[in-house]
Amino acid sequence: MPAPTTLTDTIAAISTPPGRGGIGIVRLSGPQAASIASQLVRLRHPLEQLEHAHARLADVLEAGDDDATRIDEALITFFAAPRSYTAEDLIEIATHGSPVVLELLLRRALQLGARLAEPGEFTQRAFLSGRLDLTQAEAVRDLIDAQTLTQARQAASQMGGALSHRIAPMKQALVDLVALLEAGIDFAEDDVDVTRQQEIARRIAELTPPLAALEASFARGRIVHDGLTLAIVGRPNAGKSSLFNRLVERDRAIVTATPGTTRDLVTERISIGGIPIELVDTAGLREGSPQSLSGSFAGSLDEVEQLGIARSREALADAALVLIVLDATQPLNDEEHRLLAAVVGRPAIVAVNKSDLVEWARSESLGVPGINLGTPGPSHLGTGESSAAGPTGSQTPAERSLPPVVATSALTGDGIAALREKILALATGGAAAEPGLLTNLRQHQAVTTALAALADAATANAAAIPHEMILLDLYRALWALDSLTGQTTPDDILNLIFSTFCIGK
Repeated sequence: MPAPTTLTDTIAAISTPPGRGGIGIVRLSGPQAASIASQLVRLRHPLEQLEHAHARLADVLEAGDDDATRIDEALITFFAAPRSYTAEDLIEIATHGSPVVLELLLRRALQLGARLAEPGEFTQRAFLSGRLDLTQAEAVRDLIDAQTLTQARQAASQMGGALSHRIAPMKQALVDLVALLEAGIDFAEDDVDVTRQQEIARRIAELTPPLAALEASFARGRIVHDGLTLAIVGRPNAGKSSLFNRLVERDRAIVTATPGTTRDLVTERISIGGIPIELVDTAGLREGSPQSLSGSFAGSLDEVEQLGIARSREALADAALVLIVLDATQPLNDEEHRLLAAVVGRPAIVAVNKSDLVEWARSESLGVPGINLGTPGPSHLGTGESSAAGPTGSQTPAERSLPPVVATSALTGDGIAALREKILALATGGAAAEPGLLTNLRQHQAVTTALAALADAATANAAAIPHEMILLDLYRALWALDSLTGQTTPDDILNLIFSTFCIGK
């Protein structure tokens, strides 16, 4: 989007989504907003005038003269500069949500001297006029795009200036340090003391922890903002699709007693604790030479299932989180051993499904092959046959570093709440919710740049480098913080940010 070189023109746009609805809104902003609006509608009560923040009943006219046909009735609201969203004169005309009426109003507004607003231009004008800083402007887009209440809360907090307020004391402390060093250089001949090395080190040391804590907030802010992908993997008929349906809370994936029912990836987006999570149900991972399930499966896996398994492995590689589903009534096979080894060091959870059958198996003196649900920790899994007393045989390194284990039953729902809690804890990494989080890569890069610049300044100070050189690092840190809120952000970055907004916002 080209950066506006002047704010003297008037822009117009339809600010409600395309299609029919109960209400539709046409927005105008700029010096001619009120005069153009007066030709689009006729106030129902002739003696009334437009007043700031007051809605007036009006008739939508097909043409601009007094004898024009009335097309619709509307509410017109005037917001006078600078007390509007854009800090300019702003008009909102709310009509019935007919695309025909909205397009008529917009077309006539353009004929009367307005121009069509670019994506995000209303918010960009609010930023350029100083009504919002850049983090608040980004939060407007985030609020519109929010899919969970937690995302909406975070965006609303950012719109209220939570991140800006968190940055302000750090920036002020940095400005004070820059001013102190500049004064020592500029007025060295006027008996102004040169700042001591220990004082510079102390001030940089005080600045670094809050800035590092802000940088660390990106771990949770990014997850709340973007969400995560969780792949559900395991052997056929372990109950992956059933657990998937339990987490989705509806029958999204087909479930049958026949192993290998799921042949392709099935995805669904859910919210756990306000974190958007895309669940991916995958085809069962079989060993190389499975036993025949029927004549059509004799000898080897069919081509469709092989493709499904290949996609399962791709989903496993790409997912941020992994949920390994094991069958409580079956011993671990070689494929499951390899699967456990593959997730070592990755965020993963083991769900031991069909746990409702374990007591039945024990009562029949069949034991619990390879799994002991009664023993917490890594010894939940064994490599051979086990009884109720515990698993037997040795454990692989992968099993000794087993991810968190949850006993579940997709049939009865037991353990599903605990599984959700484990997924949430794994997704957030234990990071606590706090105001003023970094939510996107641009913000994170600005803070990491500031931290790196402070580290360079500290190193230069420790090496007794002249203050002129230390100031270069301190200014680099200051410019990075300025770019976070938008004071020094280049126009091309601004254009890229606002071009991702919808038209009319």
